[in-house]
Amino acid sequence: MSLTFEEKLQNYARLAVRVGLGLHEGQRVLIQAPVDTAPLARAVVREAYAAGASFVDVRWDDDDVQLARFELAPDGTFGTLSKWRVDAEIETANAGGAVLAIRATNPNLLGGVDAERVATHQKALAAYRKPYTEQVMTNRLNWNLISAPIPGWAELMFPDSSADEAVEKQWDAIFAATRADQPDPVEAWQEHLANLKRRREVLNAKQYSALHFKGGETDLTVGLAEGHLWGGGAADTPGGITFTANIPTEEVWTAPHRERVDGVVVSTKPLSYNGTLLDGIRIEFKDGRITGATADRGQTTLEKMIDTDEGSHRLGEVALVPHSSPISRSGLFFFNTLYDENAASHIAIGNAYRFNVAGGVDMNVEDFNARGGNDSLTHVDWMIGSGKMDVDGVLKDGSREPVMRAGEFLI
Repeated sequence: MSLTFEEKLQNYARLAVRVGLGLHEGQRVLIQAPVDTAPLARAVVREAYAAGASFVDVRWDDDDVQLARFELAPDGTFGTLSKWRVDAEIETANAGGAVLAIRATNPNLLGGVDAERVATHQKALAAYRKPYTEQVMTNRLNWNLISAPIPGWAELMFPDSSADEAVEKQWDAIFAATRADQPDPVEAWQEHLANLKRRREVLNAKQYSALHFKGGETDLTVGLAEGHLWGGGAADTPGGITFTANIPTEEVWTAPHRERVDGVVVSTKPLSYNGTLLDGIRIEFKDGRITGATADRGQTTLEKMIDTDEGSHRLGEVALVPHSSPISRSGLFFFNTLYDENAASHIAIGNAYRFNVAGGVDMNVEDFNARGGNDSLTHVDWMIGSGKMDVDGVLKDGSREPVMRAGEFLI
């Protein structure tokens, strides 16, 4: 028997709180949500209180308000921040609370505005927000990302449908991708997380010195950090709270070595980055650093993203996703990295997760970088996998073994 929309929405909220946040009784919760996603945000608030939350607060966002600023505000003002918005995240994290973000925006929202304005704002925001992102990158709090339809995004995904039909179709796609349309989604997620755990344990035992990606125009060798650890699925905070940062998630990932990436890589899907769509990305690396970067669409935005700081000229993540993942099989492009990165293997420019290097959580930046980690104000995932991508694991003696063929795992 198929579930009603209300039942699926409640399932989704329950997943976000019980599996995503792994909320413990007595924790406070901060929810960040676009105003168009209010029905889901309200359901999450009620589910959080049902799970024992002591206090749940919502910080609302709005695409039109953001667009108005970048279109109409005077030059020289884009380094100005509403610090209270970031302070709410920091305060919640410092109090041992949990943070959930509903990420939904029109992927083309800022495509027509001055890229310099957006870049200035993003850099200022990232710098002020770093005390919070450092806690995120070290798993010091339980946090979660989900999404929900908004009209502009839904119509981009389903351009041949009316606005209402597009939103309905997008809800169906999100419920399917997150397993919220199943009678017992929590049980389905526990089985899925167990499978991801088994895969990351196999890769941790291998301790490859590098991964070699070959397919289409991509010929890229990604050296792996010394003592690298693979993540995937659930993780634990120092206090023992088990959480799943992304719903959905189909990936296993680890830290590249910041000085051992060489070759050429070409994107296999577009990237929606800060309201601008980038496509046809082609990047060359030598000794870990980007030496050339072009895009068929969004060239200026790509250049400004790479020029954020020194660390954004290097990689901070390499992730493996089977081509047969549910999101890939759907045939849909979501224009949203939370979903699209789970349809294809990917890499990320910028900051590396500290927990992807043994002992990295307790290292200073210099020691972390010496092990191959990477420090940056930014972290941007983009998709490089496909049904034509082969991946080899390079062992410490230089020999190779197949990890993926035609986009599917062999290990």
